[in-house]
Amino acid sequence: MGLLINIDNGGTLTDVCIIDGSDVYHAKALTTPYDLSKCFFEVLTEASKRIYGETRLDALLSDAETIRYSTTQGTNAVVQRVGPRLGLILRKGKTADFLRKTQSEVQMFDALVGDRVATLDLKQKREDLAEAVVSKVNQLISNGANRIVVSLGGANMATDEMQIKRILLQRYPRHLLGAVPVLFSHELIDDRDDRRRTWTGLLNSFLHPAMERFLYNAENRLRDHRTRNPMLIFRNDGNSTRIAKTVALKSYGSGPRGGMEGARALMRHYGIKTGVTMDVGGTTTDIGIVEGGEIREQRRGKVEEIPVSYPLSDLISIGAGGGSVFRAQGKTIAVGPESVGAAPGPACFGRGGQEATSTDAYLLMGILDPASYFGGALRLDAARAQAVIEGKIAEPLGKDLDAALLAMDQVYEEKIARSIGEYVKKPAATTLLAYGGAGPMNACGIAERVGMREVLIPRMASVFSAFGIGFSDIAHSYEAALSKVTDADLKAVLASLMERAKRDMFAEGMALASCKRTLALEYSQNGKTIRTSLQNSPRLPKKLNGAKDARLFLRLSKGIHHYDLKKGKAKKSLSAKRGGTRRILLASGARTEVPVYRLEELRPNMTAEGPALLEEAFFTCRVKEGWTMHVNENRDVFLRRTGGRSA
Repeated sequence: MGLLINIDNGGTLTDVCIIDGSDVYHAKALTTPYDLSKCFFEVLTEASKRIYGETRLDALLSDAETIRYSTTQGTNAVVQRVGPRLGLILRKGKTADFLRKTQSEVQMFDALVGDRVATLDLKQKREDLAEAVVSKVNQLISNGANRIVVSLGGANMATDEMQIKRILLQRYPRHLLGAVPVLFSHELIDDRDDRRRTWTGLLNSFLHPAMERFLYNAENRLRDHRTRNPMLIFRNDGNSTRIAKTVALKSYGSGPRGGMEGARALMRHYGIKTGVTMDVGGTTTDIGIVEGGEIREQRRGKVEEIPVSYPLSDLISIGAGGGSVFRAQGKTIAVGPESVGAAPGPACFGRGGQEATSTDAYLLMGILDPASYFGGALRLDAARAQAVIEGKIAEPLGKDLDAALLAMDQVYEEKIARSIGEYVKKPAATTLLAYGGAGPMNACGIAERVGMREVLIPRMASVFSAFGIGFSDIAHSYEAALSKVTDADLKAVLASLMERAKRDMFAEGMALASCKRTLALEYSQNGKTIRTSLQNSPRLPKKLNGAKDARLFLRLSKGIHHYDLKKGKAKKSLSAKRGGTRRILLASGARTEVPVYRLEELRPNMTAEGPALLEEAFFTCRVKEGWTMHVNENRDVFLRRTGGRSA
């Protein structure tokens, strides 16, 4: 088996996790938003040094069996509203008001579409309709549209949209119309809700150009290095597919979904029934739920509060991370959502940052080592950190430096804990999975504030979203409505979906016979939504009287190699070996020497008690007083609260 390469491109850092049999390697590079292909190849180059002891990018890519990739490009494009100008064609009698019901929708519509809206009368003769189509398209192009979405709605939506498509193909030469791509909403998703489906089409068209440019450019560069297989895109549905077979909108939020997939794999392996995931990066903290081995999803997700037709992980994202800005407000402190990002970064990075951040605070508290931070590749400047915190936090609040640092620590933890507390019903029976570069740092403190007693710090916590991508399969999912709730209609719809699946899996290089099929039916009955598996019998279940809105769901998947987690055996606990000590600021206000443990030097079954610090090349975990630390067979770390006061 070759190397399994997984890359997660975040807003601040780009992570790579490479699996070579039982060995796992990881590396990081600063994200280069002006050219994502730059950080893409920089992080691969850095990883090659760790595997081969020297820069050997060609060897790394030649040895790769799979390259799976997720990116924040789509998320950033939506947030920043950077993309093409869209035109929208609706059925006559309909206005764009149905897409502008909330303030978020009004702002998004104005940014993406504005006044570039046209309507068509589908009841007129074909010759007149053809002339109208040409006139409307020309009008939208003249108004600046460089991509067009056709969303007609109605009972004959698919038939009518196909009629428009045939007219466009007949009336416009491909070299002319090809310069202004047209998306037909029914081809993207079979959703009878006009609002959701139209927004799905608009957002997908908006994201498509930027995704296309970068991904195809990266794929072409990989071909130059003679990689074995095409690059796969990890999507927000947990599947991986080839670039040509993915949908741009499914790249939105794919990075956080990678962490959720990793969390689900660990929870299933360790028998954890309920877990809250806490992914803390430079700008945000993403919080999700895994229950009974399944990731909690929204049946119909939202993008920036805009409804879409695709399911999305039920995540909440709050503006608190390693680069979040702290501000003095009267006699209190506020943190986020503003962030200093990768450039200029926190003041202690020495790159011109002038704002106080949690990274600056934890450096001055002694928790971060200025010499070993970021694997030793980025030395931190305590003097710069002290200057901004004294000037912007301590002095305005009338506090000394240590009091200001403790206040910042408290505000930061409380903000994240409040959001987690809204999710958790039974804190004592819930495990907190903390990951991301800044996730383990405050895991114990946040868990205490929520009332949780167990924390899991994955060995690959600092690159956990990239690690989690490695648990995805090559897969495609489909859904379609049944026009009649009959076995005959179910059979016809299933045949249509299977034909699409056959084409898609063939394009992935997979024979249909080698794929796993998952089939389910969803319908409304007596005011309730019911979902039932049709896996063993693709026939309608009995007692469907009064069933409405029946939809068929099909998933075809082909498993690819994953990392194999080890099963542990009960062994005698060993005392963890210290890697030195460090003087840190405790909650009591005292500065005390505490032991420092290096994760790379710890072995299975080693234990230690807090207060202590656990360090890895790219993360630091503060083990508070009253907590014990246990390293298991996979060198994942369980922290359990035994009592006592917080450090």
